[in-house]
Amino acid sequence: MSLFRGRRLLAGLLLSILLLTTACAAKAPSRFDEVQQESTKQKSGQAVAKKATQGSELNGFFPDSEDGYERVYTQEKKGFAEANLKKGGKVVAQLAISDTSSTPTVALKYANSTKKIDGYPAVELGKTQTSILVGKYQVKVISKDPLFNASDRTDWIEKFDLDDLAKLK
Repeated sequence: MSLFRGRRLLAGLLLSILLLTTACAAKAPSRFDEVQQESTKQKSGQAVAKKATQGSELNGFFPDSEDGYERVYTQEKKGFAEANLKKGGKVVAQLAISDTSSTPTVALKYANSTKKIDGYPAVELGKTQTSILVGKYQVKVISKDPLFNASDRTDWIEKFDLDDLAKLK
């Protein structure tokens, strides 16, 4: 019996030592850790500019629900706010406002724009996106349903409170 007990004690001791040494060993960084570090690096050390507007403040400039359309906020964070536009329970478009302070190159695409919506420079991105630049803010409507066309996107951009958004600093 004592031989069996000794083996059991030895096995338990070895298992404890094994667990202790592996748990305390330094873990080599994975390829994902390296990618995460690279993706979050910027010259300023942060992804969103300090002066970017809070997303909750941008919510007040979105159009209200109307004519069978329902506006449902889906995301808000510093420098960005987004809502889904639903009709009959189905998402037909996404509405978004983003502060370009964090991404100043975004504003450059409007420099040569010949199209205007409510007096603000506009661009079409593919067949599903329409956006305008209002001061330092990009207002974008993205079709999620093929029946929601460029004309519908323009109409919904015009429903945003663009003049008050332009006054926001």
